[in-house]
Amino acid sequence: MPDHVPISRRTVLTAGALGALTTALPLGAAAAHADSSAEATSASRPTKPGKVGRLQFRADGTFKVVQFNDTQDDELTDRRTVELIEKVLDQEMPDFVVINGDVITGGCETRLAVKQAINNVVWPMESRQIPWAVTFGNHDEDSLPQSGVDEAGMLAIYRSYDYNLNADNTRGVTGTSNTIATVASSRKKNREAFALWLMDSGRYAPEALNGQDFAGYPTWDWVRMDQVAWYRQQSQELEKRRGAKVPGLMFLHIALWEHRFMWWGGVDTRTEADAARGRVRHNIVGERNEDECPGPFNSGMFNAILERGDVRGVFVGHDHINDYVGDYYGVKLGYAPGTGFGAYGLDGADRNRMRGGRVFELTESGEDVSIATRVVYARDLGIDLTADDQPMEPLPLAPKQERL
Repeated sequence: MPDHVPISRRTVLTAGALGALTTALPLGAAAAHADSSAEATSASRPTKPGKVGRLQFRADGTFKVVQFNDTQDDELTDRRTVELIEKVLDQEMPDFVVINGDVITGGCETRLAVKQAINNVVWPMESRQIPWAVTFGNHDEDSLPQSGVDEAGMLAIYRSYDYNLNADNTRGVTGTSNTIATVASSRKKNREAFALWLMDSGRYAPEALNGQDFAGYPTWDWVRMDQVAWYRQQSQELEKRRGAKVPGLMFLHIALWEHRFMWWGGVDTRTEADAARGRVRHNIVGERNEDECPGPFNSGMFNAILERGDVRGVFVGHDHINDYVGDYYGVKLGYAPGTGFGAYGLDGADRNRMRGGRVFELTESGEDVSIATRVVYARDLGIDLTADDQPMEPLPLAPKQERL
């Protein structure tokens, strides 16, 4: 176990950010967060006209994914966030990148600032011609009251980039840009060998539900049942097309309750003995420096994943100073640490020790795919870890993004 005492996320969030979201997202929007754009496209085929082609395993049967999350800054992004992204990309040379929620935060005061903040952290992939996509986190709309840019507007910005693979919204399904990016076999381009599921886990719980408030309960959002049903349906369609289940990984910003259950090796008690039991039973490696912060309700997503038997791992962000991964009844559950140097980290001089990204190395093996994962840390890449802020001037926008 790390020496750091786990902290509650409520001690690090500002009241101002929560207040802004209350103003920006009334009860109906916060509870549903559905259909934020007019027309839906097939989320199982997110590729759109542009320079990016279909994802495919390399000739040697390998495919590499990098997960960043919680870059969580404004247009004056901490320069080390971009340095970290660039150094990881140059070292790992991934085939796909996911920024798993909280790309920006509440500091963007204009539409231009939102575009600049986004551009700072996606341009490293664009400039290297690496396909990428985002999930949406709880902080992405924090700047809505002053910038006027909601998730639908951000999605339009993301989708304007040549190498972005985010799908449009699916009519009748909660969330922004629930996306399946399939990876073709190295041997047959039309055969779907792997699936990357990107789910919107929402933002904040409403102030009240059915006349009851959430005092004493977690105040984060949760994956809705229509999203679980959508996953099951899409999973079944993938199986039908291929003639077998398609293995995959799922990314969402906010942890499932099962992440917490796995760590403690149970539900009701939280002692060091319980954590030790959890680590042994579930082969957990990595650090837990703060409480997991799921929503007030168990979404049922993990149960659906067990039933379908295709998703091999669920990886999250949200809790910046956790980076553990374990095997919870045959499904890998894990975190990538926070990537953004402008967001909260550990206490004191250790603030930036956990900054990094998670790497997934996929290898075709007959009809199956093996998955190995590890974390790359800023501390191992020669990046300054000083516990201060080092804002940068925004990177220039390309003409297409300037016109939006």
